[in-house]
Amino acid sequence: MQFIIGLGNPENRYEGARHNVGFAVVDLLAESLNIAFRAGRGEFLVARGSCQGHPLGLVKPLTYMNESGIAAAEIREQFDVALDELLVVCDDFQLPLGRLRLRLSGSDGGHNGLYSIIYHLQSEEFPRLRCGIASDLTLKGKTSMAEFVLDPFADDERPLVADMLDRAKDACLSVAVDGLEKTMNKINGPVLT
Repeated sequence: MQFIIGLGNPENRYEGARHNVGFAVVDLLAESLNIAFRAGRGEFLVARGSCQGHPLGLVKPLTYMNESGIAAAEIREQFDVALDELLVVCDDFQLPLGRLRLRLSGSDGGHNGLYSIIYHLQSEEFPRLRCGIASDLTLKGKTSMAEFVLDPFADDERPLVADMLDRAKDACLSVAVDGLEKTMNKINGPVLT
């Protein structure tokens, strides 16, 4: 079973924030698969369904971004999930807004959620889908990167964000059905405008 872990912060005040892109993607997935999130046996919400006969689990950690690894470890243990059956979806302030990058493994790249997952799983060998959030507004008028990632997207960014979220949803479904390598070949690269 493929488990897709969307990273974000659970309070309503963070809905629509740049840092909650992972939550937004798994919410779109749940909607498209007509499944609902329920409390899991741990610090997460989980929704289970299938896509073209392939079983799929969606996860939203409730631990806040910096402790996302707790939920990832709980999922791995409870469902006996191999590392390559996890797909972590998160924001990336180093990628241009709208760009997607799917990788089989790698470092945390300065992302606290990925850092926590690497720490709790004791491995960097899990796939991740990074969704670009960098823009001209990246640090303009901001006192810190934390302030930037917790802010909502600007109105003029929303069409590109909506397109990115939709493509990320499709990429997750492709991973579940077609596998990581084929999906990487389809989505990695610049956004075509």
